[in-house]
Amino acid sequence: MANRVVVTGIGMVSPLGLDLQSSWESLLAGKSGADFISLFDAQSFDTKFAAEVKGFDPTTYIDRKEARRMDRFVQFAVAASMQAVEHAGLKIGAGNQNDIGVIIGSGIGGITSLSEQFKVLLERGPSRVSPFLIPMMITDMASGQVSIAIGAKGPNFCTTSACASGADAIGVAGEFIRRGDAKVIIAGGSEAPITPIGVAAFNSMRALSTRNDAPPKASRPFDAGRDGFVIAEGAAVLILESLEHALDRGAPILAELLSYGATGDAFHITQPAEGGEGGVRAIKMALDKAGVDPTAVGYINAHGTSTPLNDKLETMAVKSVFGDHAYKLAMSSTKSMTGHPLGAAGAIEAAICIMAIQHGWLPPTINLEQPEPECDLDYVPNQARQARVDVVLSNSLGFGGHNSTLLFGRLNGKE
Repeated sequence: MANRVVVTGIGMVSPLGLDLQSSWESLLAGKSGADFISLFDAQSFDTKFAAEVKGFDPTTYIDRKEARRMDRFVQFAVAASMQAVEHAGLKIGAGNQNDIGVIIGSGIGGITSLSEQFKVLLERGPSRVSPFLIPMMITDMASGQVSIAIGAKGPNFCTTSACASGADAIGVAGEFIRRGDAKVIIAGGSEAPITPIGVAAFNSMRALSTRNDAPPKASRPFDAGRDGFVIAEGAAVLILESLEHALDRGAPILAELLSYGATGDAFHITQPAEGGEGGVRAIKMALDKAGVDPTAVGYINAHGTSTPLNDKLETMAVKSVFGDHAYKLAMSSTKSMTGHPLGAAGAIEAAICIMAIQHGWLPPTINLEQPEPECDLDYVPNQARQARVDVVLSNSLGFGGHNSTLLFGRLNGKE
């Protein structure tokens, strides 16, 4: 019989706070993390704002010398992982480290280090390029450095599926535990893409909002005036365990990971498939695998990027799966506040789903002033809502046609 998988700890570093609690409080207050870019001079860029992690000091978690040898996305991952381990009360040592794995997704990896060292190459020559560049930039180094920092020797790798990377890391980690390949996996996503080349490239493909007159209002999922996403950074990490292992050690059980669905569009490099059919299949897969009736779902954390195509097609997908129940459940896009942290998005949003189960509050979709006519569901507009939800769903989509759905539930219907 397959193992049941539960969540026992969460760590987060986001544009809304340097830990889970402060990020959650900002979400419920409807606070936007978008502001003018401080990480570099963006005055000549079409988009001059982003959702940055402010005030982050890696030496809170990592020795200063080691921190200098990590890209910013790795620093975020280590910080979030250490928070999650502490939250779960998980002790790691010689007796259990072989049973504990790390799977952390990233869509872009160490683009900050890569862009900085390109400048060194061009200005100072090849001999001055850092010997640490490769281990700073490769996407698997978040999981690698986390395992080193905490001593986990189980399965260890990275998932890369663009903006579905963090969700896929959690989904794949859950499958490892179900089949008994690990007892615990530290799983999530991390990203730090706010660099000149990153912003310029997304601007060139017309993916980013250019609402430079009002950055906090730029991310407006499902609103008729949306004009692109707000690039963001951050990380979130969950501690996943087999139910048996969590009960044996008396761990706090926050929620159960009921199932995971993943599909491919085979359609276009950036656009979702027509009618959101790939997302439809991913949602149905997750529901079917868990044996959950669609009417049991009370809340969906939407991918909801604030781009014209995504929001409309995701709405169509939800209507296709849920039928009349689509109008009875709540669905919000927290990217309206966090911005879009690419490969970290699915992990951050999974964490938010678990907090909704735990605390009985649904975060809002802010800046929703004039919904597009085709976007006519309950997006929890502008204010958080108190509501008990027992089954929640999180959608993540990625360039390349990736669709990932995570389904979480209250354990046995109890707190």
